[in-house]
Formats: sequence, structure tokens, C-alpha cells
Amino acid sequence: MPGVFPDYQAPIVRTGAKGRELALARWGMPSSSKAQMDAAKKRAERLQAKGKAVDFKELLRMEPDSGTTNIRNVNSKHWTRWLGPEHRCVVPFNSFSEFNKAEGGDIWFALEETRPLLCFAGIWTNWMSVRKVKEGETKNDLYAFLTTEANAEVGAIHPKAMPVILTTPDEVETWMTAPADEALKLQRPLPHGTLKVVARGVKEDPAPAT
Repeated sequence: MPGVFPDYQAPIVRTGAKGRELALARWGMPSSSKAQMDAAKKRAERLQAKGKAVDFKELLRMEPDSGTTNIRNVNSKHWTRWLGPEHRCVVPFNSFSEFNKAEGGDIWFALEETRPLLCFAGIWTNWMSVRKVKEGETKNDLYAFLTTEANAEVGAIHPKAMPVILTTPDEVETWMTAPADEALKLQRPLPHGTLKVVARGVKEDPAPAT
């Protein structure tokens, strides 16, 4: 896949009924009930300002939620329900981008130029919601990955945060199987100097040659 975008499918590895499995899931875990309530209230106010009657309960049920793509505050009650091993996953990737207009647009990071496989530490769930108005209510496998403070390379482009990246089989096993307090020790930046900028200014990572 040359690029992965929010609310579109991407491969994840999770623990299924028969063990590890590769699955496709939409990028974006359910947003918090507060975020949905606030969005529905704003929609109701706009409709009422136009003189339209509002069934708020139905409006809230059908409020679109394209999802939360990354997770920083793992102590939030909204996220703690999905921190057990049964809801953890890894998201395979070769490189990832952060946007910085002054630096040329999308800046792509990888371990090195050959872009060996790495994984984001993620969580997943199966959820009924409205992702897009035109789709209506649908049930989907959803995922997002954890973030942490940025290391030097990512921080130069995107100071706010970087994804939680797993670089060894042992780290993957810890994330997938360990108790939450041990697994969450992996929510840390990679050491400075670990990542390299491998491309600049393109929205999608170039597709591999065939």
C-alpha cells in the first residue's frame, strides 16, 4: 500500500480466536462520548437556528464519527477498556509521514533507506457507529495507535508527538501479551538518531516497482 489515510482500511495484526491473524481495519478508534455529545449539540443548534425540529437522541445516535487516529492519554477511561491483550494490535509499516509546510510538506521517516518493517503499538475494537453520513450506521473493525513525546528527528518536523514504534520481536510480544502496566512501558519515543528522513513533499509513499 503506497499510503494509508484516516478512516480507510489498513492491515493490522491482532490475536483472534485461533491465534495471531492479519486483518483489515479502518483507521480511527471511536471518539469519546463527550466529543460526540459536543458535536451533536452544535449540529442541533445549527438546525434549530434554521427553525427545524430536532430529535436530539436520534441526532446523537447518527452523529458522524470518523474516529480518533492516535492515542496519547492512556489513563483516560475512554481508552482503558481497550488496553487488555485481547484489544491490542500491531500496525505494520515501512515508513510514516508527518506534515510540516515549511519543511516541504509530508516528511517521511523510516529506520533507514531500505525501509525495513516496523510496527506501531495499537489497539482495536469492533464498533457500531456512523463513520460517514452517506454510509449510515455500520459495524466495523477499527484501530488506532499510541503516541508519545517526539524524539529529535520527528520533533524537528512535528514537535507535538510521534507514534509508539516497536522495533524488535520481543517488543511486539510484550505489547501483544503482557499485562497493561508492563506493556505501556513501551509508550516511549525511540532513542534520538534511530530514524532517518527518507522522502519529502509527497502525500503517498512511492509504490514499489513491479
